[in-house]
Amino acid sequence: MESVTIVAPLALEADAVRRERPNAAVVEGGIALSKLREPLRGTVVVCGVAGGLRGDLPTGTVLVPRRVRRPDGSEFECDAKLVAAFAASARGLGVEPVFDSLLTAETIVNGAARLEWAARGYAGVDMETGLIQAPRVAAVRVVLDTPQHELSTDWVNPMRAILKPSNWSQALWLAREAPRAARLAARVVTQVIGSRLRITRQW
Repeated sequence: MESVTIVAPLALEADAVRRERPNAAVVEGGIALSKLREPLRGTVVVCGVAGGLRGDLPTGTVLVPRRVRRPDGSEFECDAKLVAAFAASARGLGVEPVFDSLLTAETIVNGAARLEWAARGYAGVDMETGLIQAPRVAAVRVVLDTPQHELSTDWVNPMRAILKPSNWSQALWLAREAPRAARLAARVVTQVIGSRLRITRQW
């Protein structure tokens, strides 16, 4: 059977995967893979939340991108078989996935920059997928923040962000919406991984 590494950037996202698949081995990679200590091998699936770039993609939209743009401007194709499998999984949950490209940025993308990237065909933005160097890569990201509901760039460092009173209303919104989005991403991924593939631990 094929081995797969699931990369979940935050503990919230990693825990969501473990709740859906208790025996799953998950790498909590950190924002921008800051916690990753060893190179990833084989097949890698990135699972978690993302920022939505288009106004027609509300919170809860499932992104299963076919292409990912790296921060250096290069792009790569996601594994076609995994994209198809995750799309089928999302549909089985009653959600139609979006296949448009994913942007991996070095910071949170807000304001006019969202509109610019959306106009170039990108549906969502994260800070991890494009940093993965592995033979086969796929991603399932569920939209959290949107052009209509933007997050402060302070959230690149959540512990620091929560100390600012100006971020407290966003913190309440995140406490409600982020677990839902993380859980949906985890369900889409684990329905495929658990039934078809064996997960191996890499640290």
